[in-house]
Amino acid sequence: MELKKEEITALRELAKEYMEVATLPCQREKMELWKAFNRHEGTRPMVLIDQLPWNELNQEGELTCVVEDSMFRQVEFFLRSTLYKWRHFPVDMVVEPFVTIPYAAANSGYGLKIQETTLSTDKTNSVVSHAFQNQLKTEEDLKKIKDMVITLDREKSALWLEEAQEIFDGILPVRQAGGVFIRLGIWDELAELMGVDSIYYDLIDRPEFIHKIMEKMTHSALEGIRQVNELGLVNTSENLCHCSHIYTDELLPDFGAGKEANTKNAWNFGLAQLFTAVSPDVTEEFEVPYISRLAEQYGMLYYGCCDRLDDRLDIVQKIPNVKKISCSPWSHREEFAEGLRKDIIMSNKPTPAFLAGDTMDIDVIAEDLKRTMAAARKNNVALEMILKDISTVRYQPQRLTEWADCAMKLVQE
Repeated sequence: MELKKEEITALRELAKEYMEVATLPCQREKMELWKAFNRHEGTRPMVLIDQLPWNELNQEGELTCVVEDSMFRQVEFFLRSTLYKWRHFPVDMVVEPFVTIPYAAANSGYGLKIQETTLSTDKTNSVVSHAFQNQLKTEEDLKKIKDMVITLDREKSALWLEEAQEIFDGILPVRQAGGVFIRLGIWDELAELMGVDSIYYDLIDRPEFIHKIMEKMTHSALEGIRQVNELGLVNTSENLCHCSHIYTDELLPDFGAGKEANTKNAWNFGLAQLFTAVSPDVTEEFEVPYISRLAEQYGMLYYGCCDRLDDRLDIVQKIPNVKKISCSPWSHREEFAEGLRKDIIMSNKPTPAFLAGDTMDIDVIAEDLKRTMAAARKNNVALEMILKDISTVRYQPQRLTEWADCAMKLVQE
């Protein structure tokens, strides 16, 4: 789709504003601080905010996109959303002086399509309730699981890059990387193909059947990883992994300074969120052997999300290349900090529930953050606090700014 003159003008104006921010000296200073933090040099705790209820934040039109073309609309939203965060709650975010255009690539996935019923109370919000249909009930159903097939449209990729370079010429440097990202959370994918209840029953009644499913899906993911490496579709200069900045001397020592496009030079993240409700022994038997085979293909790994992990840290710390582990609101943070190896970062997820009530009590938020910081300090572990999974701020965007100001004041003290 050919862009209209007014769309190109909008993109160029956004790019100018973006570059004004990206070339500020503080961006490199913050990048160096993240590198020191990721080296465990005893820096202060780091703070980020991500995964936002964008539908509630566009009250002044700052996020209103005008580009119709789907790929360049994504670029436009990246520029608008980055500028929005910088203006309202920058915390420790780093804005890099270039934009990345993906390759035109696709992943066939595991061969099954999600079948579900959804329910939402707010039609403008993408956060909905899901009831998934079980598509893997019998041994015969195992045949539905296919190896991933990665495809690359080189002609379209070249066209995207050429168009972006023309649009942003003289304003914003353009890079091309990525296009396919294979996340290592097989259990989260399986929950959408079977439904959580069905998985729980089969873990008890048919454990060998579950092992067969995991074996096939792990093989599929490994095949996908092999192909993205062959096609060079790994973005090794991506500076975020699961909402955490990943600047390191080994893999990403500077802006856009990633190594060869291979998963061995990249980060990835793994998770098994439904295992919050199972025993640590189940995690050890049904997650660690499979995630380990996938994690070996990557340079570094972030593990966990909303799952509780304080009661099984000894198990998940066996996963190869793990560098950061999530301490969710469901984890006991004192026990988490005590059980964490000193070479792994405590990636705390402060509860977003404090921003979702009829009112927001900043004193309660401050005490909660202080408790987390005290646990990390007592056990001498590196701490980052990432406010994410924010479903609602009750259409009061200023709550995010207030949270950010509170958190930054505490960590800088």
